[in-house]
This record gives sequence, C-alpha cells and structure tokens, in this order.
Amino acid sequence: MSGRDVVLGRIRRALGPREERGAYERAGGEGVDRGYLREHGARSTEQTVDLLAENLADYRAVVHRTDAEELPYLIMRLLAARGPRYVLVPPGLPPEWMSAADPTRVHDRAASTPHELDRVESVVTGCAVAIAETGTIVLDGGPDQGRRRITLVPDHHICVVRVPDQVVSSVPQALERLDPTRPLTWISGPSATSDIELDRVEGVHGPRTLEVVLLGGS
Repeated sequence: MSGRDVVLGRIRRALGPREERGAYERAGGEGVDRGYLREHGARSTEQTVDLLAENLADYRAVVHRTDAEELPYLIMRLLAARGPRYVLVPPGLPPEWMSAADPTRVHDRAASTPHELDRVESVVTGCAVAIAETGTIVLDGGPDQGRRRITLVPDHHICVVRVPDQVVSSVPQALERLDPTRPLTWISGPSATSDIELDRVEGVHGPRTLEVVLLGGS
C-alpha cells in the first residue's frame, strides 16, 4: 500500500460512511459538534491578566504594568533605553501616550517605502485583543495600530494592551471580537525562527524585541 493510499484511507475513516457524509452535505453542514471548551478553567479577571503576562513572558516578550498617568513616562523610558532617532506612530495613537517621548515621530503613510521603514528603530501601537491562554496579541489595523507592515519592519515594538477590557481567556472568545475581513496579525512574542540545528534566531520576520505594556485603570 502506498503512502497516498494510507493517507486517503485515514481521511475516509475520519469522514465516516459515504451515506452519512451525503446526509451531512444535504443538510448544509448542520449538526457539527461544537462542544469544545471555550476556555480552560474558571479564572477571575485578575487571574486572566496574570496568565496573559506569564505566557507573554514565556514567549520572551518583555511585560510591563502601568496606569494611564504613568504610561507616557514608561514609554519615554523604554524608548530612551533603546535610543532610537525615529519612532513610528499610527495615526490614531492617543497623543498623550507619546507626550513625554523625545525621538522624532514618523507617521504611518501609505507612501512609505520599505527602505524608509527600515530606518525606523521603534514603533508604538495599541492592539485589538490579547489572549491569555496563548499569550497572543492580535492587531487588526485599527487607528491605534496602523498598517501591518509598520509592526513587522522596525526592530522594536511597544504594544499597549488595555486591561481588562482588551483581554480574553481563549482563542474562541477572541474570534468573537475580531472582524475576519480586516488584516489580522497574531503575535506570540518577538519574531523568531530556528534553523535545521534548532538554533533560535530572532528578528527574521518581525521585531527582535517585543515590549507589552498592560495598561490598567481603563
């Protein structure tokens, strides 16, 4: 028996008898079992945020916690530690977030070339939603996030998550909040890949450093 036959045989067994597949198709696919867990375990809001922070750190993101009053000064310190000459900001980023920062601001423009973006060392954005169980930040190109490319080319990404409003426990809960027609970017830690010898290399497909700011009191 060839490998192809083995694979097709497994697919047929998974689908079930032909007459059952036909009845399912005629019914328009109704009756699919969706009894999977929507989240794994019961957690309070505080525990959910703590789990997000833990899983983000597991993925080598740097996690900070602050409130609205201290946020501009935290962003100032994070940028000062990197020393960028230019920082990229989306058009809808709340202006108070950058009120204490010194670097020259570069605005997200459709006309910007990859070469121009490559000269920008840091980017500051908000997010659409954050998933605690997977430690994932999701961007949807909203006004405070900008085009997808502005978070993929600069080497340093500061992402602000409003807690608890933007934090959910699970992927199914996140999908309910997201518009599938928008350009979604799912981020679990800084960009990383491994070669054939499993040596980890960061910064290949996106920022080498991801700093997530959990903004409380929203």
